[in-house]
Amino acid sequence: MASGDGSFECSGCGTCCRWPGQVRVSAAEIDRIAAFLGLPVREFIAEWTALTSDRRGLTLGEREDGACAFLSGDNRCRLQAAKPQQCQDFPLRWNFPGWERLCQGRKAGTCRPGRPSPGGS
Repeated sequence: MASGDGSFECSGCGTCCRWPGQVRVSAAEIDRIAAFLGLPVREFIAEWTALTSDRRGLTLGEREDGACAFLSGDNRCRLQAAKPQQCQDFPLRWNFPGWERLCQGRKAGTCRPGRPSPGGS
């Protein structure tokens, strides 16, 4: 999966989804995610969000290990078609210390050591 501007290729490793921290969601994102999941907005908010630490908004829920509640067992986002903007923006607009060592994605058109280049062998 390439970023919108083509400067990062996501490998789908799920590292960013396991990093503890808040995934803030806007009112429009809440509406979109609830519709995608086929849930009434109030039910989605009650079951799948929490109040942010600054008490100024909502964040997606987390599992006990800090991973996003919507990360599937095969490292795929269950909200891919309705993914919040914050998630779409990783790592170009936000990231966490040391993400480059943990994330299996790469800058578009580059090869990480030990991995074949895109389209190559």
